[in-house]
Amino acid sequence: MTTPTLLVTGDFVKTGGMDRANYALADHLSKSGREVHLVAFRAGSELLARPNVTFHRVPKPLGSYTLGSPLLDQRGRFWARRFKGRVVVNGGNCRWGDVNWVHHLNRLDTPKPGGGVWRRFKTRLDYKLHVAAERAALAKARLIVTTCERNKLDLHRHFDKPLDQIVTIYYGTDPGVFHPATLDERLELRERFGWPFDRPVYAFVGALSDRRKGFDTLFAAWCRLCRRTDWNADLIVVGTGAELPFWKAKAESEGLSDRFRFLGFRRDVPDLFRACDAHVLPSRYEGYSLVTQEALCCGLPAFVTDVAGIAERYPQALAEALLIPDPDNAEALADRLLAWQRVAETLRPDLDCLSEQLRSQTWDQMAERFASILDAPSA
Repeated sequence: MTTPTLLVTGDFVKTGGMDRANYALADHLSKSGREVHLVAFRAGSELLARPNVTFHRVPKPLGSYTLGSPLLDQRGRFWARRFKGRVVVNGGNCRWGDVNWVHHLNRLDTPKPGGGVWRRFKTRLDYKLHVAAERAALAKARLIVTTCERNKLDLHRHFDKPLDQIVTIYYGTDPGVFHPATLDERLELRERFGWPFDRPVYAFVGALSDRRKGFDTLFAAWCRLCRRTDWNADLIVVGTGAELPFWKAKAESEGLSDRFRFLGFRRDVPDLFRACDAHVLPSRYEGYSLVTQEALCCGLPAFVTDVAGIAERYPQALAEALLIPDPDNAEALADRLLAWQRVAETLRPDLDCLSEQLRSQTWDQMAERFASILDAPSA
């Protein structure tokens, strides 16, 4: 017997991260015929068209998530009190005592703000508010679902949650979207993007609103590498944020505007990955890093911080070659990128195996396991 379910999150859309995961869960639950209620700022039209889906829209004043978050919490609790079924909230977004889906821990994701005084103040204020909301919501949770074993241990250590109340479910993927390109496809994509065929292209995909994604470290490492005669790779930067103009100007001042391609926000990330040679994300914290999983699914070697949740899925040989021990050490990152060139062919079978393994769990399979937890009598 399926249980009616109410889901509370900011957006049910396919753009990535926890939004993509929540979309997948809502999609699976609604396709199975279950009564589904969504409390959110917005939801995809495919979900809203289903007769068994009820959408409780939450206003977002001035388009601001900061201003909208208290309303999401309030509306989520309002509908949860009137609902007969399971309620799934996400992290600190709603203080309700049923299932909490923890994608990352704000407490451990300390901001690294740049820019002016006002922006630094706002970033730190947002952080304090998110941490307080997270603490309050997790204290109420009866059951926690999280994205990796590292998060499970962090929830136990930092929030005193019993391990038997935490379940790990890895993110799924869409293997029809994220998969390795054939040689012909790769050449066609490079021609479309205007990229040279004879130069490697690496990809950074992440927000540039502050320094948490480690782009400052990658920028310094890339400048160091570009001074070498044996390094001819270019870096594409996919993402936007308040610091984007700063990094564009800095690349120009370093005389390296031709080695950095700032692409801003893009909807064609799967195609960009299939045209690239590697992915680099030296984040200072990552609850999981779905974007890294997507790069791996496209067959790319993915350099990511060793504390990222997805790092626990790397086999030993790839972990030694690709995981970044210190996201603040630009020299060590440059050395790691160089070293990969010497072992890439040797480790290609390991990379292909990991890519295939990650593609084997679809979003539907992830959501099916989640649904089984919702329907379990003891949950």
